[in-house]
Amino acid sequence: MSGFHASLRAWALGLCALALQGTAQATLPIAHWSLASGAQVYLIHSPTIPMVDVQIDFDAGARRDPADQSGLANLTASSTAYGVRAQGGSPALDENALSDAWADLGASFGGSAGADRMSFSLRSLTEPAVLAKAVALAARQLGTPSYPEAPWLRDRPKLVASLKEANTRPATLAARAFSRAVYGEHPYGYESTEASLGRISVADMQRLHALSLRACNARLSIVGALERAQAERVAQALLALLPAGPCTPAAAVPEVAPLAAAHEERIAFASAQAHVLVGQPGVKRSTPDFFALTVGNHILGGGGFTARLTEEVREKRGLTYSVYSAFAPGLHAGAFTIGLQTRPDQADEALALVRQVLAQFVEQGPSPAELQAAKDNLVGGFALRLDSNRKLLDNLVNIAWNQLPLDYLETWGAQVERLTPADIRTAFARALQPQKMVTVVLGAQ
Repeated sequence: MSGFHASLRAWALGLCALALQGTAQATLPIAHWSLASGAQVYLIHSPTIPMVDVQIDFDAGARRDPADQSGLANLTASSTAYGVRAQGGSPALDENALSDAWADLGASFGGSAGADRMSFSLRSLTEPAVLAKAVALAARQLGTPSYPEAPWLRDRPKLVASLKEANTRPATLAARAFSRAVYGEHPYGYESTEASLGRISVADMQRLHALSLRACNARLSIVGALERAQAERVAQALLALLPAGPCTPAAAVPEVAPLAAAHEERIAFASAQAHVLVGQPGVKRSTPDFFALTVGNHILGGGGFTARLTEEVREKRGLTYSVYSAFAPGLHAGAFTIGLQTRPDQADEALALVRQVLAQFVEQGPSPAELQAAKDNLVGGFALRLDSNRKLLDNLVNIAWNQLPLDYLETWGAQVERLTPADIRTAFARALQPQKMVTVVLGAQ
């Protein structure tokens, strides 16, 4: 164990050295290839620590959940931990035996689903005997989950209780009202409820697993102390128990409908703080304006204490402790959101000011000084986006899932540096319509 911690310290010091050089991104070449099955593999060779992190992604996220079974994708992924079927000469494992097997290896594997994708993550040491066993066990959990009914029937009431408890929180109620208003009938706005969970059976999970998890549509992102040949063997082994294909294109999911008019919702709630949310459907991740919107949002409300919203709403007028803005781009137009909490008697004043600041920013864009400060902050802090294997993996998954150029990390700083105030003003004018936004105010007097 002491040797491991020594390696960890050396790795951290090495990353600090790269940051000081200012060229961390240039030292991270990305390899990309296809397996015979059609699976796509992306690799960053990171040899300092004898570990590997792998994420396997499928186009089987919550956007494909049936409207009356919201939560199915996430449950299908997470419930692979309930056990695996007998396979080859290996016996079946229930959830306890599976958990013990992972603990014995000092490795981990699990699944979940977001709006766009279903994901499975493996972390293991790269010592050959350990890695071989971890990959074999992960392949079983990914490819031959048993989906027993008893654990699901046991855990479903716990999930229902958790939902009921969440529904007592003002932030949850405000966020759900906002999501419904922004997304309308689009699956991005689906919410798990007691009723939707009650409609989900293990047979539904088995069916979704069989239909959606195929080797041919997997994207594997690998970061760690593996050479390409080793990574290819790991990738093939991880997918070995999944159906090979064929992969037929999944049904198209409709786009998020733009808002036809402004919508305001006031929710009465006895709360010490009023919750204010303002926004609209934003942009897809594939928008050519991505960098302009990212930098512009840093200036508007994503840059913490340096952001314009913070300066106007908090610093100058003391109407809130914090205020933020954010884009959530996905395969479809994720929400643009401005959010804050304030005293109930100040909610209307804070809301009016937020609308004023937003409208002015969309119309005029940032000042040259604001833009330069944002560039300095974002480019100067870029190395912190790469200072752990987990962060490297997150960046690699972003490249793999969104099919970005392999030199994306190397050119990231240049993409930011070339932006002008006019670029940001134009991008925000294309993306946002301040006069047609959703407003949710919960708990105001």
